[in-house]
Amino acid sequence: MRAALEKYYTRYYRDTLGIPGWRDLVDVRLDDEAYERQRLTALERARGGSIGGARLLNVGCGTGGFNALAEEAGAEVWGVDESVDAVAIARAQMRHGERALQSMAEALPFPDASFDIVYCYSAIEHVQDAAQSLREMVRVMRPDARLYLHTNDKRSCFEGHYKVFWIPGLPLALGRAYLAARGRPTAYLATLRPLSKRQCLRLLEEAGGRVLEQVDLGFGRPVGGPLWPLVRAYYRVRGVSPYIEFVAARRRARS
Repeated sequence: MRAALEKYYTRYYRDTLGIPGWRDLVDVRLDDEAYERQRLTALERARGGSIGGARLLNVGCGTGGFNALAEEAGAEVWGVDESVDAVAIARAQMRHGERALQSMAEALPFPDASFDIVYCYSAIEHVQDAAQSLREMVRVMRPDARLYLHTNDKRSCFEGHYKVFWIPGLPLALGRAYLAARGRPTAYLATLRPLSKRQCLRLLEEAGGRVLEQVDLGFGRPVGGPLWPLVRAYYRVRGVSPYIEFVAARRRARS
């Protein structure tokens, strides 16, 4: 398992993203229980109690570290990811590996009203069609289910995958040129489709969801070195939080 994880994340951090400190990031992912447990704690806090006994779907489950901890907490955990390699590792990490499936978020392979919790962490920015993906997440939620979603705001001054200072709204061609000037591979940039908070909440509403709680994660890490005071001022003036995180429910049908 350790060898499979090391190979997967080396390919991601070193080869796909070209991050200079890739080795440190791989080591974190080889022993990331503390990080995944923080995510689980945040989910349970947002839900108001243990996830034990809940039927949970992790959309964009990756290599399954979160799934394994959620199983330990007593949930019936399912996961989907578009990566065949990630799903293979998730299956090996989970107690019920058959519940990790290769699937696109736009076409979840589950019946309507199947889950008590739908969890989507740092995944909506990777899908081809965010509107359809959110419709699918709402579709598989039971009437009293909760959706927990986290993603970077596209107005952030930090690109969380390449882990570099970023200029919000940079066109793709200029973004590629910027990354190339820093000696980074550029192909992965075209796979990212970040949303603003306004876009994300609008798509959720159109999908039939309603926000119950928005989590304010503040300004995040200082970025841009000496430019950080300007970045922080931009966040304050524009009302930008670098992250979007919320808990949502299905919208009640009108009587």
